[in-house]
Amino acid sequence: MKSSIVPLTRTTLKVTGRIFKVLPMLLGVLLSTRVVRAQQAPDPADQDKQTIRMLLERVEQLEARVTQLEAARQGRPAVAPTLVTQQASTPAEPETETQAEQPSEPERMDLSKTLLRMRGFGDITLHGDNHKGDTTSFSLGQLNLFVTSDVSEKFKFLTEIVFEAGPDNAVGVDVERMLLEYSPSDYFNLAVGRYHTAIGYYNTAYHHSTWFQTTTGRPFLFDFEDKGGPLPIHNVGVSASGLIPSGRLGLHYVAEVGNGRTSRSPANEPVQNLVDENNHKAFNLAFFARPESVRGLQAGFSVYRDVLSPANLPRIGETILAAHAVFVRPKFEWLNEALVIRHAPFGLSHVFETPGFYTQLSKQFGSYRPYFRYQYMNESNREPVFPDIGLRHGPSVGLRYDASESVAVKLQYDYTLLRRQEAVNGLALQVGFTF
Repeated sequence: MKSSIVPLTRTTLKVTGRIFKVLPMLLGVLLSTRVVRAQQAPDPADQDKQTIRMLLERVEQLEARVTQLEAARQGRPAVAPTLVTQQASTPAEPETETQAEQPSEPERMDLSKTLLRMRGFGDITLHGDNHKGDTTSFSLGQLNLFVTSDVSEKFKFLTEIVFEAGPDNAVGVDVERMLLEYSPSDYFNLAVGRYHTAIGYYNTAYHHSTWFQTTTGRPFLFDFEDKGGPLPIHNVGVSASGLIPSGRLGLHYVAEVGNGRTSRSPANEPVQNLVDENNHKAFNLAFFARPESVRGLQAGFSVYRDVLSPANLPRIGETILAAHAVFVRPKFEWLNEALVIRHAPFGLSHVFETPGFYTQLSKQFGSYRPYFRYQYMNESNREPVFPDIGLRHGPSVGLRYDASESVAVKLQYDYTLLRRQEAVNGLALQVGFTF
């Protein structure tokens, strides 16, 4: 076995000599400090400990320098004495000849400094209407936990965990959004996971919380899939977005590829979280502008394309064309969106087109914000994918009152005309809050 004694060299003797020269000086400083402190005040024990600790740290630094010089002379990496200090509390194992020749590796430490942030949103609504079969009820809205984390400088994570009651009164849990985002620059941002599709404006401006919305609910064009909405509101896949160099015009792009929406059976989960029903992927491309000359203005369009595979029917090509022009400022908003859903069954010449639009206007006066919305949608009764929507249109008027920075009270009246059915009059009182 090789000896562990380091031979004395000129370098070692030189540094060792420095140590012995410094030690008397350090001891002298210690003694003089004690004498001065004795003249001024009694010595606190913690001050003595601090002085001794400083002396020991200085000695360890000198010893580390000796070790580094010897290692450099012998052509091998040095083992810092501080590692011995950190591991001194662990019982040592018998050292073999191979271990004696190998320098110890420092333990890996998790230096991650991610910060988890959480916001909560919820609402409770009392609503009723004259539609046959409906009852006046208190309803728990979505309890939304919005969680974000800065994984690193360029990676971020967000998710929306929603607790919601269904028609059977049972409360279920859904992960409505779950995204890992990579943002190297303003011109390119990449996100993977479950996201809200960039069809039009409303779907990416307002997520799973009525708190941010002026009205008690979403336009029925943008109703969630499990509420009977006609659009693929959610998707699982990849989304890229960013600025387009355009000066003061403020052009942006969004490109998305995902599983799309299921079409085999209305009883299936609408969002294909795990398995796609076919090999074809849904694709959405959107462009919009935010000109600097008109603060609050945004205008754009999007094109969505997918292939659906409903049971006992031929495959259907789905195309959704959407356009929007909105003007939003803190105390004023004017939202306008229009779209067309086109379903073209393979092998048939007939194309089913469903047009729809809405316009919404509101103005804030102090804590009060009156609003108006008119919406329209006309779907053919022979529509092969979603035949239960039909024709519906009508106005909504309401008032939002911000009781505090975290609580809003809304009162809304809806009048909806339906095809071959009696018009529906509805009234809703809602309390929305954030915490």
